[in-house]
Amino acid sequence: MLLGAERPAVGGPTSLLGLDRGELEAWLLAHGEPPATVRMRARQLFHWLYARGAGDAEAMTTLPKSLRRRLAEEACFERPRIVTEQLSADGTRKWLLRFSDGQEVETVFIPEEDRGALCVSTQVGCTLSCRFCRTGTMPLVRNLRAGEILAQILVARDALGDWPSAREGRRITNIVIMGMGEPLFNYEATKAAMKIALDGEGLAFSRRRITLSTSGVVPRIEPWGREVGTGLAISLHAVRDELRNQLVPINRKWPIAELLAACRAYPVRRPITFEYVMLRGVNDSDADARELVRLLRGIPAKVNLIPFNPWPGSPFECSTESRIRAFAAIVEAGGYPSPVRTPRGRDILAACGQLKTASERETRARTRIAALA
Repeated sequence: MLLGAERPAVGGPTSLLGLDRGELEAWLLAHGEPPATVRMRARQLFHWLYARGAGDAEAMTTLPKSLRRRLAEEACFERPRIVTEQLSADGTRKWLLRFSDGQEVETVFIPEEDRGALCVSTQVGCTLSCRFCRTGTMPLVRNLRAGEILAQILVARDALGDWPSAREGRRITNIVIMGMGEPLFNYEATKAAMKIALDGEGLAFSRRRITLSTSGVVPRIEPWGREVGTGLAISLHAVRDELRNQLVPINRKWPIAELLAACRAYPVRRPITFEYVMLRGVNDSDADARELVRLLRGIPAKVNLIPFNPWPGSPFECSTESRIRAFAAIVEAGGYPSPVRTPRGRDILAACGQLKTASERETRARTRIAALA
């Protein structure tokens, strides 16, 4: 079974994006490749897809013409279409990407002096309804497939001229799985995508350069560390269950004590990042900071303080700069680095917590137009 493949319409070509070498071998065997050469051809095809970023069979010049012809007729390597591309004043880029079924996600590239981080989405919409997050106002439409998660990286590399994969001076150096959706609710597809992203003969990212962010799907935290082994970020945002229940409703199922126990058991021996959005008068007191230090005791960690990024209709305000500094000072005095994240891409609604596709609004508009016709 081709777990990573995008399912086409009956009788249509299969998208090979998202397939690992073994799955490519299975596809090639099923489509006439001789057993004696199938492993070599699968490795070559894997290289063209993920190391070179080839978007059509004719570009894969190390493959024989007969195989390229079969691939052109029976497979596809289609990227999602870029609906809009926005460039922030600070250099942040945001792409609205549309898949073959019309569903859309947003992907964000954040350049810095010494690195460039690509923020990828794993779901269309979200189930979590976190009150400070704009994506949480969208309903969950569906999970992304492994190929659709990977395709966001391919599209960004296309746009930035960032091929081939394994080379010096790459613009995309880091992947952060913290776009739209909760990745651990789309575990298998996210795992399959990141296994390919980590492959030295594919997209060639280091485990130290990939971070998965979760709101706290406790049963899947330890397996992720054991099976994939990337960095981990926890969207914490409150230090008391009664408040976190409101801000991050998943806390009602897996409260703070269970979440932190899972963090202590995380098998990757690197500091865990705890994300903490600063909400004025809600979670930003000195008492909150001291309790945060107490809760994290014994966990190798750092705390990213995130100034709240406003979005239309949001019910919160950002903590004042002086309040954020005072909060950070208490956390740092408690032994935890506490950098304040510089908001990036606010002017194009690309900052943390601001992602939301226009699909809902466009769908409502089309419905209204149809009703008037």
